[in-house]
Amino acid sequence: MNDPKKKKWLTITIIAFIAMVIINQLVVLPFVSASGQAKETTYDFMLRELEKKNITHVEINGEKIYFKLKESKPDKDAKLLDTLLAAQNNNVYVTTAMTDLALVERLYQSGAEFTQVNQKQMSPIVSMLLSYGCFILIYLVLMRVMMKKMGGGGSVMSFGKSNARIVANDKVDIRFTDVAGQEEAKENLKEIVDFLHDPKKYEQMGAVLPKGALLVGPPGTGKTLIAKAVAGEAHVPFFSISGSEFVEMFVGMGAAKVRDLFKQAKEKAPCIIFIDEIDAVGKKRDTAGIGGNDEREQTLNQLLSEMDGFDGSKGVILLAATNRPETLDPALLRPGRFDRRVPMELPDQKGREAVLRVHAKKVKMADTVDLVAIARSTPGASGADLANLINESALQAVRAGHDKVQQEDIEASVDVVLAGQQRKSTVISPREKQVIAYHEVGHALTAALQDESAPVHKITIIPRTSGALGFTMQLDEEERFLHTKPELTARLVTLCGGRAAEMLVFGKATTGAANDIEQATRMARAMVTRYGMSDSFGMVALEANANRYLGGDGELTCSGTTAARIDDEVIALVQDAFQQASKIIAEHWSALTRIADQLIRQENMSGEEFKKLLDEELETKRLAAQEAAGEGKENEVSE
Repeated sequence: MNDPKKKKWLTITIIAFIAMVIINQLVVLPFVSASGQAKETTYDFMLRELEKKNITHVEINGEKIYFKLKESKPDKDAKLLDTLLAAQNNNVYVTTAMTDLALVERLYQSGAEFTQVNQKQMSPIVSMLLSYGCFILIYLVLMRVMMKKMGGGGSVMSFGKSNARIVANDKVDIRFTDVAGQEEAKENLKEIVDFLHDPKKYEQMGAVLPKGALLVGPPGTGKTLIAKAVAGEAHVPFFSISGSEFVEMFVGMGAAKVRDLFKQAKEKAPCIIFIDEIDAVGKKRDTAGIGGNDEREQTLNQLLSEMDGFDGSKGVILLAATNRPETLDPALLRPGRFDRRVPMELPDQKGREAVLRVHAKKVKMADTVDLVAIARSTPGASGADLANLINESALQAVRAGHDKVQQEDIEASVDVVLAGQQRKSTVISPREKQVIAYHEVGHALTAALQDESAPVHKITIIPRTSGALGFTMQLDEEERFLHTKPELTARLVTLCGGRAAEMLVFGKATTGAANDIEQATRMARAMVTRYGMSDSFGMVALEANANRYLGGDGELTCSGTTAARIDDEVIALVQDAFQQASKIIAEHWSALTRIADQLIRQENMSGEEFKKLLDEELETKRLAAQEAAGEGKENEVSE
């Protein structure tokens, strides 16, 4: 049993059962008379046993007198006593309606303990009902609570109730202005809002609004936010539920929840239903005929049926979001169900700037903050990343004692988002610090001395919580969507620059290049298998991307022989890049040592500082070359 939810309720059931047994033994049974466990005898027998001091305890309860006999047997009445001692715990009782004024005195003389209970003895039927009825009642109450938790209702009939969170139309305060960096998606969804406002305009034209829109894109791009914005703009109720909430422990419950969700939506039409992570319930059905009756498939079939059944003209719009559209069942994506597919891609530089401005309104920003520069320095960041960036910058400003967020606060937060917090407690030896500095300057030099490489923005050798002991940041002058083979080759050379510097300076490799090696190998393999940049294979697709939105690695679609050739090609590309990096660093040895020494002293270096030092070294080298060339010409003339 791997489902945590099932384990949880199994544990609760066991604990509840044990608790009921304990309650029954310690609370219920003490209130039940022991009459069913005692043997009845005569009053004169009790008196004789009192005289013999053969009774240890007496309890007077109304018309009945209970007494407990000792273990020893007297000679007289031995047969009768054998029968009585067979009772549980030697309990015996007599029934009498007479008044014995001397009984108390006899009890004192016998030495037996005695008590009196004023309440009247309950009947055996009442005793049985109290004993077992309480047990059953407690069990039913606990089962009711469990069913409420598991089924979303308060009774057995509530098992199929939907867990959707309903937000009234006047409570949805998100608008399209709160969604930035997704202009194309907003244009696609504004038509839905217009239909909900004025459906007659479309009905007169004979147009039918799409029943559903599927929002696809990487995590953090604002799929849930834009769905709320549609409801907010249309001023209609908003039903929100996750796909995983349909999958229940009991077969058939998911389908019942789907029916209940659409029933509620029809009652509150016009409205919007939003199913987040729909791939949890909408995955492709098994084509091999195995497991065709499981809970997830029944839920999907019910969802398909409901989408066919509801009338889109009444204003029930179904929105769904997923990061894995390739896993969805084709029947779910056909026209008439999810008619429209709305891509939610990562924002470009202009989109990132818009997202930053939206979130910057919530914090105190200094007038000198340049959000354009921040947007340029965060390529590949999602809307959620940028929101976190602004929040981190506000926290950084508080730590620094600023009354407003400054540019340096945001730049420090960029480093936090990209590489993690600084590990100030980490103590690095001077030797290792030197190795890290030469490694990072090796990256920076190979990047700066290639025509097709992006400029260096920052170098640091401060350890980060992500595990990086340092990093070199490069930023393109403008947004790039296409990359040429020379550009990717230059990137390979830059990735090899750190290890090349280590080998040339110290003569041995370290583990610091692990991430560089991983990135270089992945890039070289993509050049061969996906981008068609190999002379040996040409424009042949040898790899399929399993999941483009979640960054999954590709899967080879070729034979074992071809895969071996691909490995050889990848190894050759990386080795060639390493040779080029070693050559560049060897030719600029003085620049490497000077910049590395400066980086060791100050630990951080901006792109401008790096470029200034490199330009000075290049100018010195150029003048030295000119001087050497002049001396050579003079020697030729003198000869």
